[in-house]
Amino acid sequence: MECKLIDALQMDMSMLSITGADIFYNRGITGQNVTVAVIDTGLAQHEAIPSNRIIGGRNFTSEGTIDDYTDFNGHGTHVAGIIAAEENRYFRGMAPKCKFLILKVLDRNGSGSSDALVRAVEYAVEQNVDIINMSLGTNVDDPSMRKAIQKAVAKNISVCCAAGNSGDGNASTMESDYPGAYEEVICVGAMTKQYSVAPFSNSNRFVDLVAPGKDILSTYLGNGYVSLSGTSMATPVVSGALALLLQYTKKEFGRRLSEAELYGLLIKCTKTLKVERSLQGNGYLSLIEYDK
Repeated sequence: MECKLIDALQMDMSMLSITGADIFYNRGITGQNVTVAVIDTGLAQHEAIPSNRIIGGRNFTSEGTIDDYTDFNGHGTHVAGIIAAEENRYFRGMAPKCKFLILKVLDRNGSGSSDALVRAVEYAVEQNVDIINMSLGTNVDDPSMRKAIQKAVAKNISVCCAAGNSGDGNASTMESDYPGAYEEVICVGAMTKQYSVAPFSNSNRFVDLVAPGKDILSTYLGNGYVSLSGTSMATPVVSGALALLLQYTKKEFGRRLSEAELYGLLIKCTKTLKVERSLQGNGYLSLIEYDK
C-alpha cells in the first residue's frame, strides 16, 4: 500500500467522476438508511464522518476494551471516508449518508487474527447490516472464515473484499488472498485514474470487478486527509456503490433486493477494459451503466 500525505489539498472528485456516482447523488440518493460494517483497524474521530452516522462498534483486538474501536493505524478511517465521508472542500465519499458499524479486527500495526475476523463477521450478521467491507487479506484459507461469510450472504448481506496487492501486472500469474478468493464474496481489484488495472492488483479467476484504487484521497488520523493506493481503497468504492444501488432500488421497486439481485445489478454497472479477465473480472465500476 502506497501512502502520500497531502500538504496542499485540492478538491478531488476523480473517484466519483470515474465511477459515475453523481448519477445517483443528483437524484438525492446518498446511501441513506443503508448500514455498512467496516471490518478494519477501527475509526478515528474526523470532521467528515459525524458520530451520528455510527450505529455502534466493537473491538476484537487486544488493543483496548471491547467498546473502544479507536483507529490508531489510519487504514480503517481512510476506508470509511471512501465509503461515506460527507462532502467538504476536498472530496466526498461514495455514499455520504449511509450508516456505519465499526468493527476493529486489526491493531495499530495492522495485525490481527483469523478468529477476530470470524467473530466480527458473525457480529455484523447479528446487527443486521446491509453490506460488509473487508479491505484486508491473508494467504491462509480458514474454513471458519468462509463459513461465517456464507452465513452473511445467506442473510442477504453483500460482502466486499479486497483482491490483494501482490500482483505483478501479469494476467497469467495467479495471486490469491483470503477472504477475497472465496466465491461468495465480491472480490475487488484496483484500477488507476487512467483506466488501467493497477500493477499491484492481484489477478485470478475470483476478481469480480475493479474500481479506483490508486492515489485515492480520504480521511485519516488527526482529522487529516491522505492519498493511499491499494485494493483496500478500491473495495470501499464498491461498498459505497452498493449502498447507493440498495437505496435507489428500494425506492424504485418498493422492496430490498436480495444479495444475488444486488450483485447482478452491480455487475451490470461495469464496463470492460482491454485486458484479460483475470485482471479485471467483469470490468470497471461505472454506475452510469445503470440507466442503459
